[in-house]
Amino acid sequence: MVDAGVTCDVVVPCRDEAAALPLVLADVPAGLRVVVVDNGSTDGTADVARSLGAVVVHESRPGYGAAVHAGVEAAEAEYVAVIDGDDSMRLADLLPMLDAVRTEGVTMAVGRRRPVARGVWPWHARAGTLALATWIRRSSGFGIHDLAPMRVCRRQDLLDLDVRDRRFGYPLELMVKASRAGWTVREVDVDYRPRAAGTRSKVSGSVKGTARVVQDFAKVLR
Repeated sequence: MVDAGVTCDVVVPCRDEAAALPLVLADVPAGLRVVVVDNGSTDGTADVARSLGAVVVHESRPGYGAAVHAGVEAAEAEYVAVIDGDDSMRLADLLPMLDAVRTEGVTMAVGRRRPVARGVWPWHARAGTLALATWIRRSSGFGIHDLAPMRVCRRQDLLDLDVRDRRFGYPLELMVKASRAGWTVREVDVDYRPRAAGTRSKVSGSVKGTARVVQDFAKVLR
């Protein structure tokens, strides 16, 4: 049973983020519990996460969606958040998003990334995100401008949405299904910072990585 002082479980999908986790978990806000999902790491990510006080879940199926889903299933709090484990975003920025869901009647709050420096968000990844977010807004009226890996909602709402993609198409399927289900959404601007030294995005770190994401997104849109 989740501690009575925990309001929200924060799912952190990770693969080889041992170098970044000490920064990510350096200052966990009160009321949040971190659930690190080790998705096939070879650098001791799980041991580092455990030593920093996080709950550790292992997911053997490779893929962002598989890791997020495993974390949501393992979560116990009423509210669940998701954030990347590369230190590009801060746990503290989840608090206004959580407040919007808890007290303002919003079904889901999502972070809208605001790069703090040139080169933080590569052009190929930013262009792809912009195109998909624009398509979602125009086709459904769901008011998002980013498919950011930072969001908060009620755990049961997310499970009931039944997102099936287990790869990089997970965020897109989530947004499409949420819009069709009549969810309300609130975007909150968040700083998007350089990743921790020694880490590289599995998505936007290369054009090849972005191409894989586009393939997964295309499967969702079929």
